[in-house]
Amino acid sequence: MKEVNAQEVAQVNMKQIQEGAFLIVQAKDRMNVMTIGWALFGLIWRKPTMMVAVRNSRYTYGLIEEADSFTVSVPTGNMKKEIDFCGSKSGKNIDKFKECGLATIKSNKVNSPLLEIPGYHYQCRIIYKTPMDPKFLANDLMTLYPAKDYHTLYFGEIMACSFI
Repeated sequence: MKEVNAQEVAQVNMKQIQEGAFLIVQAKDRMNVMTIGWALFGLIWRKPTMMVAVRNSRYTYGLIEEADSFTVSVPTGNMKKEIDFCGSKSGKNIDKFKECGLATIKSNKVNSPLLEIPGYHYQCRIIYKTPMDPKFLANDLMTLYPAKDYHTLYFGEIMACSFI
């Protein structure tokens, strides 16, 4: 595993995140992986930061609410099958790691593990979270929430970024 500068590789990773990346969360003895297609990179509170959004209706929401960290693995190889599976099945009913043959490795900066796959891996300590308030959402975006299952936004200080 090679350490890389998170801000320098953010633009490259945004293209892949649009196609799908993996969010991994561990809370106590429970762990889940889900697909994300949205994220933000930036500098806030003088810290390199990644923001991810998790719908309140997702199994991962219950985990990340209990967790102090999350990791994001951005694959560099073809993992379309795994991305599709992890984005369409609930961790409440199935072990997505087992079903997709995804192994994890221990993070060295946060509690949530990393996926052992080729790609970029972000270790993030949750520093702020806030539920979306639909009264502040632009009207043209309301179509993204027909079930009114809005996201909670999680801001993670990027503690480490590595490449496998």
